[in-house]
Amino acid sequence: NFTNCTIVTPLTFQTNILTELRKWRLSLIEHYKHQMREEKEKQTAHVTQLTNEMENLKELLHTYEISIGRKDEVVITNLTQALERQKERTELMRKFMLWRIQHVNAKKEEYANRIADKQFRTALLKKVWAAWRSLSEEKWKEKVAKACQLRAEDVCVQLTNDYEAKIAELTTALEQTKAEILQLHSEREQYEDTMKKAFMRGVCALNLEAMTMFQSK
Repeated sequence: NFTNCTIVTPLTFQTNILTELRKWRLSLIEHYKHQMREEKEKQTAHVTQLTNEMENLKELLHTYEISIGRKDEVVITNLTQALERQKERTELMRKFMLWRIQHVNAKKEEYANRIADKQFRTALLKKVWAAWRSLSEEKWKEKVAKACQLRAEDVCVQLTNDYEAKIAELTTALEQTKAEILQLHSEREQYEDTMKKAFMRGVCALNLEAMTMFQSK
């Protein structure tokens, strides 16, 4: 009901909309930053796990160095090379994970800013549209209500006619179905009577044949 609404000047209304949208944008950016902090913590834990694995490999390397000190020179060289290659692969994996984490964080930051800007523009358009619509809705309200009432009356009349036609059609179909059921009952009775007569004729024939056989004996 627009008659009870408080009159707000366009400038104050626009200022309130922009203030609310700024607050909403800041809260959205804070939400995405919170998510990114959580992802950073997960990635930090993963890097810590990789670091621990690398330390374990270093300890394993040290153990191998102690154990292979008692073996011949060829075996020592092969094991050392294998452990160095493993160490290099671990170091490369750690560097790759760090680079990937930085790349993902940059992508997330960019995506969050882009989404926030898009949501801000969308919300601003919705607010402007709602304000314009509220100003123009009062003029068109009565006209639209009358048009809707006329349309509803036409639809009701059409639905009434359609339902009456459907009821007449279903009534005709019901009468036809009843007639078919009566016909089927009549045919069934005729069929049962025919089967009884045939059965009696068969019984009479068997009795005559049996009497003939007994007389011949």
